[in-house]
Amino acid sequence: MDRKLTLGMIGAGTWGIGHHLPWFVRRDDVEPLIVCRRDPELLELARTKFGFARATTDWREVIAAKPDMVSIPGPVGPRAEQIRAALEAGIHVLAEKPFVKDPADAWALEALARERGLVLMVCYGYNETEAVETARRLLREDGGVGRLEHVTCVMASGVRDLLTSGRAYPGSSTDSPPRAETWGDPQISGGGYGQGQLTHGLGLLFRLIDEKPTQVAAFTNHGDGEAVELHDAIALKLENGITGTVSGAAFPPATFGYHHQVVLTVTGSEGQLQIDMDRNTVRRSKASGEDIIREIPHGEWSFAAVIDRFVDLVAGKTQENRSPGELGARVVDVLDAMERSAQTGTIIRIR
Repeated sequence: MDRKLTLGMIGAGTWGIGHHLPWFVRRDDVEPLIVCRRDPELLELARTKFGFARATTDWREVIAAKPDMVSIPGPVGPRAEQIRAALEAGIHVLAEKPFVKDPADAWALEALARERGLVLMVCYGYNETEAVETARRLLREDGGVGRLEHVTCVMASGVRDLLTSGRAYPGSSTDSPPRAETWGDPQISGGGYGQGQLTHGLGLLFRLIDEKPTQVAAFTNHGDGEAVELHDAIALKLENGITGTVSGAAFPPATFGYHHQVVLTVTGSEGQLQIDMDRNTVRRSKASGEDIIREIPHGEWSFAAVIDRFVDLVAGKTQENRSPGELGARVVDVLDAMERSAQTGTIIRIR
């Protein structure tokens, strides 16, 4: 392209200011056009700090400004309406996880983006790592692990305070502390650990395997009666008879230094593959006796890779969207079914 790509942002809160904007503005092919958040004082801080030409407290004005692309890191509650408005205006969209709340919205937005030829990408940082790409290759090369039969994903992260009181975890923007309701009010957040964190593990799972979820049975744990759940336990059935379990836990402050833990295992008819994002290893073992171990350098995860992927997709510098709307919709399917199963005590079939 012979001009800069104009950027709009809806929801320049803690995560937007601390992680989205610093990586957007470091690129010389991006021009900050218009930014939105509810608090006028912090809005002006975001405008001046990152060089936006305009600022507004009304997200609809971001759409009306017609930027080339829009980043939406705000709460999940209004996100479906915001994404739809952007796509209908011909704007490429980067949506924070877990995309949206309602599966019907998720699939409708995925279809709309595809019909309009627009980029719709969800912020799944693990999917931009070499560890995940190595695991993905090992599942597809040399017969992988044979016919896929079972998957497990175990995740834990230090967000208990964030879910219960809104206290930010290390690395968050000190200029813009999170609002407690952004995470702790289910009408705004859409849920607790599932929506806020386990979505990462599910996004990784569906990057590795192609099969869609078909049935879910789940339990959730609200700790001491918190408004949103702190822990999740999910039993999954996927296409082609694959079974699986997915669990997530919000551990107390400073446990293991707040270090996120994600271990995902895929078992097949001829072997097993495991990716451990905490210990940065990927390994595959086959019944034939062939074992492969790959060590991934610590500190590989970086949100910069998410921003770069999105901008390069919009600019036409790459065609590979590792976290498209379709993947995001599968995650939404599971999270929605998890909530309904936990509430009703029944197995939920995914349409």
